[in-house]
Amino acid sequence: MVAVEQIGDSLQRVEEQIGRVIIGQQRVVQHALCALLADGHILIEGVPGLAKTLLVRVIAQTLGLQFRRVQFTPDLMPSDLIGTTVYDARSGEFRVRYGPIFANIVLADEVNRTPPKTQSALLEAMEERRVTIDGVSHALPEPFMVFATQNPIEYEGTYPLPEAQLDRFLLKLVMDYPSEEEERAILQLHDSGFRVHQLEQVGLTPVMDGEALARIRAVVRAVPVADAVRDYILEIVRRTRQNEYLLVGASPRAGIALLLVSKALAVLRGRGFVTPDDVKQMALPVLRHRLILKPEAEVEGLNADRILNSILEATPVPR
Repeated sequence: MVAVEQIGDSLQRVEEQIGRVIIGQQRVVQHALCALLADGHILIEGVPGLAKTLLVRVIAQTLGLQFRRVQFTPDLMPSDLIGTTVYDARSGEFRVRYGPIFANIVLADEVNRTPPKTQSALLEAMEERRVTIDGVSHALPEPFMVFATQNPIEYEGTYPLPEAQLDRFLLKLVMDYPSEEEERAILQLHDSGFRVHQLEQVGLTPVMDGEALARIRAVVRAVPVADAVRDYILEIVRRTRQNEYLLVGASPRAGIALLLVSKALAVLRGRGFVTPDDVKQMALPVLRHRLILKPEAEVEGLNADRILNSILEATPVPR
């Protein structure tokens, strides 16, 4: 328990460092750190201008991890992402030129704007933590995490992510506009001289490194979960398959994901055990992108979040 409490303190310092640049969005930051602790990938949805890219840059810098950003476009090829082999005239040999996917934290910006062939290359990297370049498999750095973004209001010229790839994202986070008070603080921060492209001037201090993150992940995996809480996760997942408005419910993989991130949230809060509140807080980001709604649900103005909230309200909470 002491070890978990100490980890909670260090993670709180990480949140404080991020909060020096990212004003508001506390729930999004917390959930992003949970995915990091659970060794999973994140899909972030939000309109332009909400600091999605800045958030990922700050997380990488606070954790002392290598960061790369890739702008996904209709003409992006798999080799632009993973790399290719090139001929070296001096040595007379072919050598591998690694792509931007070879980093600890990769931001796939506007991931739904690139064709399925490139999306498949990203899927292999996310799932296997390896990529194949000219028939040769190459391991990706450790740790490795993908943050992908997409715009919820522009669908022209996009390639919707297939269900198989959506299921590879541990969480789907939705970034919304800041409150009036938070937006006032953002304006004040920029008026005082802050520049997004000069992040090093903020003086962010790396709180941990990759080795420390690996140790914390081991602690997260070892957090015990009571039978009643595990059954609570199972009941939520199974109810999605029985809901009248859902064509496809959550898979067993979704239940495993909810278990893992609930453990991560407990550690983030400095606890060595999982509560039903941890499960309820993580249910929407884990499940919202894994469900397929029936046409009649959309006609009635329902979305995945509303349906999940109704399921959570109807599911008995263990005491």
